[in-house]
Amino acid sequence: MNALVSKLSVRLIFKQIKLVTVESCTGGMIGKTLTDLSGSSGWYEGGFITYSNQSKTSLVNVAADLIENCGAVSEEVAESMAKGALQHFPDCVSVAVTGIAGPGGGSDEKPVGTVCIACQYKQESKVRKFAFKGNRDDIRNETVKESIELLLSMKLDKGN
Repeated sequence: MNALVSKLSVRLIFKQIKLVTVESCTGGMIGKTLTDLSGSSGWYEGGFITYSNQSKTSLVNVAADLIENCGAVSEEVAESMAKGALQHFPDCVSVAVTGIAGPGGGSDEKPVGTVCIACQYKQESKVRKFAFKGNRDDIRNETVKESIELLLSMKLDKGN
């Protein structure tokens, strides 16, 4: 994971862009992983932990009806979370995660391990849905890793 974070840090510093995180199922693990790297204050702006539906609506402006219609664990809500962070920090790139880490909380439609990750920068948006396997720690660690991978796939062109 350290190599991925280092690669991301070099890229963000080079592009002169800071990162903001919005975390549900990881409860701050992405921010912790990023700030384990010394000097991260040069490229990591901060984050929101939006564990409840109420916090998603009040902190990053996810519409309550979107959560009701699509479910908190959905690509639509993840994308809205990522966009909502940029309402507070418009010059940043954002990553948002929402999912079911287990061991409970899953359903036939959305089993444990269902995770949605979204990144947003200017007009560029990427959203992915995953079906991770393993225990709670495995699912959360995979979510952190895939979040960083998705960030690394963003163009991050200032003209976007």
